[in-house]
Amino acid sequence: MSDKSNQPPFLKNKEKLFIIAGPCVIESADLCRRIAEQLAEVAQLHTIDVIFKASYDKANRTSVDSFRGPGKERGLEILSQIKTEFKLPVLTDIHESNEASAVGEVADIIQIPAFLCRQTDLLVHAAKTGKWINIKKGQFMAPQDMRYSVEKVGGHCWLTERGTFFGYNRLVVDFQSIPQMKELGTKVVFDATHSIQQPGGGTGCSAGNREMAIPLARAAVSVGAEGLFFEVHPDPDNALCDGPNSLSLKRFSAQIEKLLQLHALIKS
Repeated sequence: MSDKSNQPPFLKNKEKLFIIAGPCVIESADLCRRIAEQLAEVAQLHTIDVIFKASYDKANRTSVDSFRGPGKERGLEILSQIKTEFKLPVLTDIHESNEASAVGEVADIIQIPAFLCRQTDLLVHAAKTGKWINIKKGQFMAPQDMRYSVEKVGGHCWLTERGTFFGYNRLVVDFQSIPQMKELGTKVVFDATHSIQQPGGGTGCSAGNREMAIPLARAAVSVGAEGLFFEVHPDPDNALCDGPNSLSLKRFSAQIEKLLQLHALIKS
């Protein structure tokens, strides 16, 4: 089990809600800078920890023609630039064990995708980097069974709830999972935008209903989520990946203060 006192060094405001946000995939260096600039402003305005997230390769796509990203080498170069220029911790995901070492040289948090949360070698190699691990709970996993994933990384992790069920273009959030996973000794993050995704529900891609992201985020904070995960984009309708369930930067920024107030009220 994880030690509750063991927290990552990049979290400076440990009593406040923290935010993981960014585009689903790295579309370009310019887009990432545009998003990171606004995220850095949000972090400064509200004195909160904001972590920039983006994938360099989205391996789990509905169609072989779906945009996957710039690849590991260029993607990590862009993430390194974001980290240096905007002083934000960065998060990205890995899909194969041999990616862990290179990603660990850049990322502050290595993310394990939900559909790979049981992959022992992937988890072990991620943990060997010494970096913090964000493990997304599989849509097929009972909350209490995530203890084994926590054990595989030695407890240096968060768990992220991102909806339940697998297939049939539908996800349902079981909010009981958040307090149940907190009992494993980890902070629990709620992925508000993937939880309203409709996997494979589009034409050769995933659909989603972004209007439900904020209401579900409020519910998650109410039951004890300590971090929130959002995919954000300046123009979600034209995003190259997961646009239907991404929030506009404007709407995201406008909702942060209310979510922070709710978190403070719940903790009190």
